[in-house]
Amino acid sequence: MTHQPMPSHRFDRLFDAKFLYAPKTVQNQDIQSISQALDSKTPLFLEIGAGKGKHAIQFASSNTDKHLIAIERTREKFNAFQKQADLGEFKNLTVIHADAIAFCVHFIAPNSLDGVFILYPNPEPHNKNQRWLNMPFFEFLLSRLKAGGFVIIASNIESYMDEACQLLDEVWQLPYTKRAIDSTSARTHFEIKYLARGELCQEIILTKPACYQTRFDDTLAKEQVI
Repeated sequence: MTHQPMPSHRFDRLFDAKFLYAPKTVQNQDIQSISQALDSKTPLFLEIGAGKGKHAIQFASSNTDKHLIAIERTREKFNAFQKQADLGEFKNLTVIHADAIAFCVHFIAPNSLDGVFILYPNPEPHNKNQRWLNMPFFEFLLSRLKAGGFVIIASNIESYMDEACQLLDEVWQLPYTKRAIDSTSARTHFEIKYLARGELCQEIILTKPACYQTRFDDTLAKEQVI
């Protein structure tokens, strides 16, 4: 009798993290704040590509019982984000200047995230293998998510969203909903700009079932911090 692979195992490329070094920009106080959130059983969320932090600051302000790790790789955007976050003195927001993939590998443990936000990512028009749902890393990211946890992906590019839905159906086999974003929404600077131009913005909300397995479920964070 042959066993059918688990849904995530259907992705034919396997993520290899052995050459990913820990980001040197991550500070001890950042790790301490995340560890404290976990010790207190505070729900933990991750935002990848936080830009200048508009969504992250809104989330932290509106969800004081939750903790958000917001990652931005670009120095200019990170500096603007950090300045606004410092003004707000948020205890439930950790702002990280790093590559999100390397950060997750070194600092995020399996089954620790309640939700992930990927809002208006680079659509990578010339290299579809760099789109999040078409990357081997996505399986690793799913392993960091708790059962029942979610990933929200938003974009103004219809073909990007259509491809994401196809991958969720055929490869990842995850339940999801797709909806149009209300014209009054203002989560990010990109969202405000696109909606003001009358463009259709959409989001996918996918959920990780309790029985879902990845090949990284037992892969601990390299730094053993979280």
